[in-house]
Amino acid sequence: MSNLLASLNVTAGALNAFDMALQTTQNNVANAQTPGYAKQTQTIDSVSFNLQQGSIGGVSAGASLSSRNEFAEQNVHNQNTELGSASQSVNSLTQLQNLFPVADDGSGIASAMNGLFSAFSSWAESPNNSSTQQVVLNNATTVANAFNSTAQGIYQFVTSTNSQISQTVNDINNLTGQLAADNYQIQHGGGNDAGLDANLHNTLDQLSQYVNFSTMQQSDGTYTVLVDGQTPLVIGSNQYSLSASMQQPTNPTPTNPNAPPLATITSSSGADITSQVNSGQLGSLLTTRNTVIPSYIGDAYQSGSLNTMAQQFADRVNNLLTSGNVSDGPPAQTGTPLFTYDATNATNAAASLSVNPSITGAQLAAIQPGPPEVANGTALALAGLANPQQASDEINGQSYTQYYANIASSIGSSLTQATDTQSAQQTAVAQAQNLRQQASGVDLNEEAATLVQFQNAYQANSRFITVIDNITSDLINMINTAN
Repeated sequence: MSNLLASLNVTAGALNAFDMALQTTQNNVANAQTPGYAKQTQTIDSVSFNLQQGSIGGVSAGASLSSRNEFAEQNVHNQNTELGSASQSVNSLTQLQNLFPVADDGSGIASAMNGLFSAFSSWAESPNNSSTQQVVLNNATTVANAFNSTAQGIYQFVTSTNSQISQTVNDINNLTGQLAADNYQIQHGGGNDAGLDANLHNTLDQLSQYVNFSTMQQSDGTYTVLVDGQTPLVIGSNQYSLSASMQQPTNPTPTNPNAPPLATITSSSGADITSQVNSGQLGSLLTTRNTVIPSYIGDAYQSGSLNTMAQQFADRVNNLLTSGNVSDGPPAQTGTPLFTYDATNATNAAASLSVNPSITGAQLAAIQPGPPEVANGTALALAGLANPQQASDEINGQSYTQYYANIASSIGSSLTQATDTQSAQQTAVAQAQNLRQQASGVDLNEEAATLVQFQNAYQANSRFITVIDNITSDLINMINTAN
């Protein structure tokens, strides 16, 4: 009788183990599409069988094992980070490109300058004609307005980028707060919770779009997250928040102290970690804000190509006009500067460029004193700025329109490169996710086979219990009959 009871005990243990395996398989199937979920496997352990020592054998439910592959996870994170960077670059450069139109359609700096050069040419044909003089003033105003509008558009883009940086840092802090909360649950008994594990890794996936980081799983099952492998974001249940601010660099001493400040990312300890954030959406935004934009409107140490162009163009036009004469005299009447701008701030030239409010058409100096004197020589020299023949009429070895075209084309080239990178990274992310799915994802066909396997084992043991029940009943009946 004791042997029958022992057999029942062995069978009951087996049924319990198989039941747990079936539940694990069912949970895998239910979570096949859950973000961050990794397949779980219920192990079945053999119990020692030694009748002489009283060990009756059988099986028991062992540990539930996760198929999570941390190398595959890190690969997905890395590719996600690069995709986030490329996608943000495409978005930023698209907005920036719209500020530098090159078509001669009446909009933008290029079209305005062509109009002014044409006005100079018409004025050269009739230097004393008040109508052609007024056309020069009108087109000069259009050029100034074009520079102003472009500079203002960039400043608005700066404001938008600053806002995006702040929002991205907030998103990072929200996600790291979730990770710290998940770590806390792991520390307090949630280490084997597959659902908690899925939530944690789904959060890491989201975080990888924003910033470059590395993770390390600790002995207690929690995850440590470090920006660029250096600055902590999460350690255990502790979150270390980032902050964003706009600051003017001080070392070395700025040559343009009134220039727009740069974006700075600060760790929870107050350290400047801007240089560590080199990828992801935040990394791309920082590059745009601190490197790309200043190349056009300047920063503490540079004036920016747009301001350089505005200043040198205004200076050259003014120099030609002031070196010419309005009339022969006597005494000869010299010319008046056409343009004005803020000469105290090199980063404000384009935004402040304007036509001299005191100039009139009659004060435009068409005469080139010479010798020999040329009645329309200054006007011709101004018209010649469209196709310069001497270095003094050029900017960095190019005509003004060519210089502007190079600014616009450099943005277009960068945008094309970013778009190509984005496309390549989308493929790379898909491949990384596929490899992760193969390593730790749920295969429904495999789960179906496992389900059948353990279902058959469960049914076999159930039948064994039925057999023992019948034998026991027969044995009891035999004992009652004998008595």
